[in-house]
Amino acid sequence: MIVQEMTREENTALVSAQRLGRLACVRDNRPYIVPFYYALSDDHLYSFSMQGQKIDWMRENAEVCVLVDEVGANREWRSVIVFGLFEELPETPQWRRDRDHAWSLLQQHANWWEPGSLKPRARGMVDASPSVFYRIKIESMTGRHARAATSTD
Repeated sequence: MIVQEMTREENTALVSAQRLGRLACVRDNRPYIVPFYYALSDDHLYSFSMQGQKIDWMRENAEVCVLVDEVGANREWRSVIVFGLFEELPETPQWRRDRDHAWSLLQQHANWWEPGSLKPRARGMVDASPSVFYRIKIESMTGRHARAATSTD
């Protein structure tokens, strides 16, 4: 197996091609990681969630990271870590353009609101929970890919 660093262009291509990532945040030195759907635009990952632990934690500590990966045949894989800052897009006039942009990107995919709106609680509680649109400003990305070694390697 040969593992190599990916270029910025390769990192961006993988993040752009995928929709599902794993979002990690930290509060009180305790990590928390969850799956989330996103859409890439410029240097931001846009997403949506209902109010909950992830949003509470990111409001307290805006520094997050995202894992986006892909597994292929013959044990090949590609993996990108995105480091960035959480930014909430509140439902106010000054943020309307950014919220509309997030909505337009996310709604291009079926079931874009999952898993952000699915919570393990009574339906009435979910219906009453406010939705939160947010974005992750990409500060840096690092990626690697692996492939099987060949006789010429």
